[in-house]
Amino acid sequence: MLDWTDRHQRMFMRCITRYALLYTEMVTPANIERDPDRYLAHHGAEHPLAVQLGGSDPRALARVARIALGYRFDEVNLNLGCPSPRVGAGAFGAVLMKRPKHAAELVAALRDAVSVPVTVKMRIGVDDVDSEAFFLDLVGRLYEAGTKAVIVHARKAWLQGLSPKENREVPPLRYERVLAVKRAFPGLPVVLNGGLEDLDQACAWLDRVDGVMVGRAAYQHPHRWFLVDPRIYGRPAPAADRFEALAAYRPYLADELACGTPLHFMARHLLPLFDGLPGARHWRRHLSRNMHAPGAGLAVIDNALAALERVHTPEGSYGCR
Repeated sequence: MLDWTDRHQRMFMRCITRYALLYTEMVTPANIERDPDRYLAHHGAEHPLAVQLGGSDPRALARVARIALGYRFDEVNLNLGCPSPRVGAGAFGAVLMKRPKHAAELVAALRDAVSVPVTVKMRIGVDDVDSEAFFLDLVGRLYEAGTKAVIVHARKAWLQGLSPKENREVPPLRYERVLAVKRAFPGLPVVLNGGLEDLDQACAWLDRVDGVMVGRAAYQHPHRWFLVDPRIYGRPAPAADRFEALAAYRPYLADELACGTPLHFMARHLLPLFDGLPGARHWRRHLSRNMHAPGAGLAVIDNALAALERVHTPEGSYGCR
């Protein structure tokens, strides 16, 4: 997610799940070729990690995919689902679904360029081009071109008249379209995306599709996902609750601050961490007011946590710790 799932946010997510596959923000060939370290560098603890590319030139995508391979990504993902007008103006994202042959050529170029799996993130349709026959034909072309999985947001994209936010909410969810892909291509891993708000909802789909992708619900409600590793991967959770996750993130914060990374680059991802608990507003307010200050450091985090902990329930504790 652009401006959201940067390397700092992904490291925080590793304090919640060690085994779920994480994705970078969508990055373009122009950005990668201008400054590969800025867009591709990451911490080894982020793996398994996929790089998501957005573009429409097969040669440019192949070039930057090879560059990304040098950064040891585990997967290369092609975005065919972003409905942003800015992305559409660049002739990539969801608009490529209207050009199935060209979309397949992009997948083939990536397949030939790298040794790691190439996957596709897509919608079930775009504008008025949204019949099941069209969608299955598109998926078939991508499968033949070499995609190793399709991640399907179960809404179509409206490129005219809806904002990116509205494109996540207004077009109705049509999960049956995703299941139709699974029936038509039983050998193709199909990952469901869209409308999954918590771990129970996500797990309920795992006997019908091969995986689930969660975006904003993981970012905005991180506390809902602490049991991902035990329930899905059969492994211990890295943190039992929000307080332990914050404590686990603290050494990373300290290391990055020592390297000169401004605190707000990292702390902004912590704003929703305590939502729903007494004092969450105090936590958010303290971080928001102080994390941008010159020289802001770990004391800002500590003071925000203290502001949170000073707000007690009648019993004097949160009960969840």
